[in-house]
Amino acid sequence: MTLGGTMGQRVVRVALVAGVIVLALLLLLATCGGGGGGDATDGKRPPPGPSASASTRKSAAAGTATRLAVPSAYANGRGWEITGASPEYAVAASAGRVGLLERVSAARFRLRTVDAAGGRTRWTGDAWQPLSDPAHFPRLLAVAKDGREFFVTWSYGKVGEDALSSADMIVALDVYDVRNGAQRRIELPWADVPSVTGDGPGVLVSDGGADSAVVDPVTGLVTRVAAKDLRYPKGCGGCRTQTQVRAATEKGLLVSGRREFWVRGGWHSRTRAPGGTDAASGVPTSVADGRVLAKWRKKRGSEGAADYDVWAVHDATSGKVLARAQCRRPAIEPGTYPRAALSPEGRYVVAGSLGFDLETGSGHCFEEPDGTRPLSLTAVTDTGVAYGTTATRTPVEADLTARRPTALAANVHVPAVEVAGTGLFPWTDRKDRPRLTAYARRG
Repeated sequence: MTLGGTMGQRVVRVALVAGVIVLALLLLLATCGGGGGGDATDGKRPPPGPSASASTRKSAAAGTATRLAVPSAYANGRGWEITGASPEYAVAASAGRVGLLERVSAARFRLRTVDAAGGRTRWTGDAWQPLSDPAHFPRLLAVAKDGREFFVTWSYGKVGEDALSSADMIVALDVYDVRNGAQRRIELPWADVPSVTGDGPGVLVSDGGADSAVVDPVTGLVTRVAAKDLRYPKGCGGCRTQTQVRAATEKGLLVSGRREFWVRGGWHSRTRAPGGTDAASGVPTSVADGRVLAKWRKKRGSEGAADYDVWAVHDATSGKVLARAQCRRPAIEPGTYPRAALSPEGRYVVAGSLGFDLETGSGHCFEEPDGTRPLSLTAVTDTGVAYGTTATRTPVEADLTARRPTALAANVHVPAVEVAGTGLFPWTDRKDRPRLTAYARRG
């Protein structure tokens, strides 16, 4: 055999080996780089740039959620997690879905909706640019009407680059049908910085006082209501002082004055006061799922009147008292705090130190007899177990039926809400990235 023939054979062998290596690499890429098998992006690649950090991590089946210390009722060995999305999220309880905003570019965002049980993406909205500072996420809320649920994103700012006055300022709302992501854009001229809420069957836009507008999420119809149209109850001198539109209800706007409150065209608090209270002392604190939480003064001269307030949960449609409790003053201040939260099926209500069972009509204030060491309860489950913290930020769970609180270990994360049998645990990691971790309830 000649030297040339030997060299030729070596070249052929090297080429064959290289070809085999390339083929193996191609096969490896084909089997490992595909749709992601259970990724909450449904096989879609995350967009380039900032939004890549907001893509959903693999779902519960992949077991990639961070293993946080949580109450024993939740299984932290299986779950899903989203990193880098908006710290504010919305929940559609009946549909069992969670909505979050993610950044697509430096100035554009989009809404992503995932199943609470499993973390699978259901739909993703089109990217859009808010009117407000794009350095911060736009605002997000949930609203329900006529058995339908909606996610709403909103921002406030000027129209165009040449806006010169408050007349050029608008509230821009994007209303999404939770079922399929159908989107409706609504722009509402608004001179002052708005307050926007979705506590009733409509999106309430107000100036923090008596002027307001209600956006119907089903039709997009906007109904503006001026202070002169609030239908003040007869004989209520305090109703025209410190007037504030609080929420939309099935029967109309819930409005409060210095001491009393009413539903425009519906009921007046003076005729719905809990027994043993001053009928002209009611102040609503918050509204949630057709329930109004209000504070009342006890009748002068009655037992405990100098030290205790009565807190009642009212039906927003009729004003009927559904449950009541009393707390020492000033353990809880009226106004926008405490925020009421209902269990998924609506039997239990918690708000600050208060816990109510609407089925039995009972309530309890979780504090010491002298008013010290109050709890701050923010979530409650259908089993009647509530979660929150103490005044020193120690995590706690409280059995509303047994009226017994239990302190948890300092490193335990408590759920912000439970939906579809899944607890949602928002937190921030060491890189200052917001994360939302979800674990299923055991059993």
